[in-house]
Amino acid sequence: MSYSDATYLVLFLPLTILIYNLMPQKHRWKVLLIASYIFFWCISKKLIIFIIFSTFSIHHFGLWLKSIQEERNKLLKEAEKESKKAIRAEYLKKQRKVLLLGVLIHLGILLVLKYSGFALENLNALFAMIKIPISFSITKYMMPIGISFYTLQAISYITDVYHEKIQADRNLGRLALFMTFFPQIMEGPICRYSDTAMQLWEGKKVTYQNLKSGLLRIGYGIIKKIVIADRLNIFVQTIFEKYSEFDGGIVAIGVILYTVQLYMDFSGVMDIVIGSGEIFGIKMPENFRQPFFSKTISEFWTRWHITLGAFFRDYVFYPLSLSEPLKKLTTKARKKLGKHYGPLISSSIALFCVWFCNGLWHGAAWSFIFFGMYHFVLILTGNIIEPLVNIVNEKLHIKKENWIYKTLQIIRTTILVFIGELFFEAKTVKDGFAMLNRIFTQFSFNGISTGAILDKNGMDLKDFIIVGIGIIFVYIISILKEKNVDIKKWVFGQKIVIRWLIYYAIIFVVIILGAYGMNYIPVDPMYAGF
Repeated sequence: MSYSDATYLVLFLPLTILIYNLMPQKHRWKVLLIASYIFFWCISKKLIIFIIFSTFSIHHFGLWLKSIQEERNKLLKEAEKESKKAIRAEYLKKQRKVLLLGVLIHLGILLVLKYSGFALENLNALFAMIKIPISFSITKYMMPIGISFYTLQAISYITDVYHEKIQADRNLGRLALFMTFFPQIMEGPICRYSDTAMQLWEGKKVTYQNLKSGLLRIGYGIIKKIVIADRLNIFVQTIFEKYSEFDGGIVAIGVILYTVQLYMDFSGVMDIVIGSGEIFGIKMPENFRQPFFSKTISEFWTRWHITLGAFFRDYVFYPLSLSEPLKKLTTKARKKLGKHYGPLISSSIALFCVWFCNGLWHGAAWSFIFFGMYHFVLILTGNIIEPLVNIVNEKLHIKKENWIYKTLQIIRTTILVFIGELFFEAKTVKDGFAMLNRIFTQFSFNGISTGAILDKNGMDLKDFIIVGIGIIFVYIISILKEKNVDIKKWVFGQKIVIRWLIYYAIIFVVIILGAYGMNYIPVDPMYAGF
């Protein structure tokens, strides 16, 4: 079961809504919890044991941290002023040990299941290269879907309890629902306890307003996922698997359309997920904010997969950059290199760790690590040359607010994103460079003029027209959202005839133009594999 198939949209979600609304308010959270475990069982079967273990684990570690904090607070009340600092230091060490243990357990499970095979393969290759007669047997483990997402939620919970941003929850049921809420379990958004836990527990009634708002968001997401992303799948896979058979122009089109597919798939599923939550009165954090209007790569990553970026910012970048060794390095470097380049050294170390983790988080392959390092280099380069760019702009009297300047920045950033996604999807880094080389050295559109682009990839002219119209539609919606136009408010403000024409238009577009049937292979949500 996935969020875009009929089982979820026609059976599971409506049935859950019906039972949820029939229940007394105090029992509604139980309906969501049972539904969430049923959903997780459907997608991961017996591997459900991992998320159950994770839930019990963070419940225990949260209460353990809370008991240490309560004991510390009790001592501080009774202690003399001179001894309070020592008490705080002593109990901080205790909390750090508990936090470290909790984080290591969760990361350890993820590392073994997801990365142990990759690590052993590379060790075997290294030993063979230097002629050491050692070879490890490689075991491939089955992974529960969503483990990369719920592991980060678990780590964020115990870390926030450690920092006393939230109180440890004694209620195991509430914590279990936070960890497993079915719309988000497969591919996010990565929620913090403070984002959703209490909303899930409240058991608000499903109102007509929430229902129509959530369904409209779901409908928009289905169009992006089924009409556009799934239709592109055969074409994109053909280009990436058989790139040597096409000229550089067609390979470039394949790379661009892969980025379009990834965005439409992931953001479309997020629309379905957030719309599902909205029906129950649950407001989940947004994961996309018109990323293709970004003027820099750094800005792009504040608009794309927002919750993942926020996790790495708050739980990796800030702790590292504010650690004592890096703070001392910043102080020394600032004296010698100035206010801009001094702090840049320590922040670059933290940034490297963030992007190494970001790349590896997506998958156990060198192409993902390269993807992370690619963005690290781009962002670091942007930070380094920023003062120079400002000087050049000032001397040439170029204003950053100028629309031409902004447009050129957006085009440049978009091209850099396309290149990054090329390596993200390529089977190996070598294949990525081979495709890039083909684009630059064998660029032509002969395949289009001869019709080769239609002969080998499973898409006909009608498919390309549908995709083109879909992209224009989504782009117009994105422009309106970028200008802070409330689309839902506009739709719901129309006369009843116009409103229902819009609703029926969405339904018929999905039914008539959706990519399914005998010629199409069902496409799972792309980020569920990460």
